[in-house]
Amino acid sequence: MIRALAGNVEIGDDRPLVLIAGPCVIESEDLCLDVGTKTVEITQSLGMSYIFKASFDKANRTSVESFRGPGLEKGLEILSSVKSKLGVPVLTDIHEAWQAKLVAEVVDVLQIPAFLCRQTDLIVAAAETGKCVNIKKGQFLAPWDMANSVEKARSTGNKNICITERGTSFGYNMLVVDMCSLPQMRSLGCPIVFDATHSVQRPGGLGNASGGAREFIPHLVRAAVAVGIDALFMEVHPDPPNALCDAASMLSLADLPRVLQEATAIRKALGDK
Repeated sequence: MIRALAGNVEIGDDRPLVLIAGPCVIESEDLCLDVGTKTVEITQSLGMSYIFKASFDKANRTSVESFRGPGLEKGLEILSSVKSKLGVPVLTDIHEAWQAKLVAEVVDVLQIPAFLCRQTDLIVAAAETGKCVNIKKGQFLAPWDMANSVEKARSTGNKNICITERGTSFGYNMLVVDMCSLPQMRSLGCPIVFDATHSVQRPGGLGNASGGAREFIPHLVRAAVAVGIDALFMEVHPDPPNALCDAASMLSLADLPRVLQEATAIRKALGDK
């Protein structure tokens, strides 16, 4: 059986579709609580489990001038508050091995960014915490190459691992999603997450920032759920055009109910498989 446990949320075989969602970066505690509170209401109405996500530091922004977040200490303080007040598991990404233990004291899922999915020390340090580890497939990797990243995590004895598809580099400033990658990576024995918002990014497409095409998010969500996924990852914001990070590719919070209604309807039609 393919399963992972994020706090009290089970991801995988015979479990309802899980939503991992929140703003790209922690802009403020109020924003995180606003997005999280509304998303809890939406997911509860649809019978979905929910994991809040936000980054305390976006270390791979296109420009050195770009907003990166509040940093580790303040970021963890806010994530702890969100977790306590909303009563949901929390996910955030780490970029350096030394961050793993500190972050694991607060969050339920440690995420390995796509650009760092081959960093052995980082993956091992995350897995050694015993927490669920979500490894994003690099834009430069074939799906089957993720076997090596998964094995690095499993070498610690931690089997609580998820893999996320977020698109593959294709030409200049373009990402393409190969839906065949979803079953291919799931064959590695890990629950599969589909990142619908990063998949519509146009990396570096604006020169000093990444562009995006958020209008395609609902289409990719429907396709991925139809192919078969265990969790859906989306970055959402009440005012995407004015977000401090990934403004062109985040989903509007107002559109989230419709997108999730369609996803759960497809899942139900397929028998929740």
